[in-house]
Amino acid sequence: MVTKKFQDLTLSALGMGTMRLPVLDGDDAKIDEEKTAEMVAYAMEHGINYYDTAWGYHSGNSELVMGKVLSKYSRDSFYLATKFPGYDLSNMDKVEEIFEKQLEKCKVEYFDFYLFHNICEMNIDAYLDEKYGIYEYLLKQKENGRIRHLGFSAHGSCEVMERFLKAYGEKMEFCQIQLNYIDWSFQEAKAKTELLAKYNIPVWVMEPLRGGKLAKLPEDAEKKLKEVRPDENIPAWAFRFLQTIPSVTMVLSGMSNFEQLQDNIKTYETDKPLSDKEMKVILDIADGILNGKLPCTDCHYCTSHCPKELDIPKLLELYNEYNFTGGGFIAPMVVSTMPKEKQPSACISCRSCEAVCPQQIKISEAMKSFSEKLSGNQA
Repeated sequence: MVTKKFQDLTLSALGMGTMRLPVLDGDDAKIDEEKTAEMVAYAMEHGINYYDTAWGYHSGNSELVMGKVLSKYSRDSFYLATKFPGYDLSNMDKVEEIFEKQLEKCKVEYFDFYLFHNICEMNIDAYLDEKYGIYEYLLKQKENGRIRHLGFSAHGSCEVMERFLKAYGEKMEFCQIQLNYIDWSFQEAKAKTELLAKYNIPVWVMEPLRGGKLAKLPEDAEKKLKEVRPDENIPAWAFRFLQTIPSVTMVLSGMSNFEQLQDNIKTYETDKPLSDKEMKVILDIADGILNGKLPCTDCHYCTSHCPKELDIPKLLELYNEYNFTGGGFIAPMVVSTMPKEKQPSACISCRSCEAVCPQQIKISEAMKSFSEKLSGNQA
């Protein structure tokens, strides 16, 4: 197992995410404990020492099951991470209650790594609001040794992350972002890694395979990769991409079956970063995969002609994300934080924006489609 240094710790470069554990009868809330225990045993045996869970995973049962499974091992044989569930605004005034319950669920006296969960447009104001005392409480737990390392995860924009970092960056030790060769440009992952580098914060990776989308590629793309590295399997390319980025310390993969676990561990027996030529090949493939997205260049000509003063480039960016992901949670979440009069449904189809769009995007049609998809009334 490839390892990485983090302060005075030696971490397995591959960590086991527990958002997609094997389940019973297709019910996400019913984790198959026997299969999970088998996977953890294999992971332990093959050098994985980092396990990531969260309050909301598997309807709250991930922490319970991982606590039960990991309690069979010596506490100094693994590092456990979980998160404060700020993705739900109703939790903001319950930090102490939730933290104590998490220790109980996970059957531990301390967390090796603890995160502010999902810093984004929806919750940044609440996270920064001192009345909730979240930051102060978690720092106190760190002082008391109940949190060994404090960090945050983020699905928000660079601007949102920078707000958080300006307020709390001095005390943040690591940051978990969605990073893969698709999101290097699509979700500003490159810019986010550069922002974190300014604060000397190492990168933890989530969604290295983009929810499995990068485990299998179009036939022509797979052929190009096989020509460059004949013996490398397709999912491994996503991990080799991450091994090329110096600031990446931890890569979390939500492995839902034994085969995925075995394949990923085999990949992480070696560290094989991409050459400049190989990096160009993989990023060209990413561009090809994203070729169907609306080609907005963020010129903002449209916004100066919109009678409703909509942030059209932002809405088109979210529309692209929604379509590529097949819905997902990011686009609906961000739109939900916008005032009704700024959402895609506010478009009156006057086409004034289309008259000045250099890319000739049919913006009014996109806004109508986006609105219908968000309301669940897809045409």
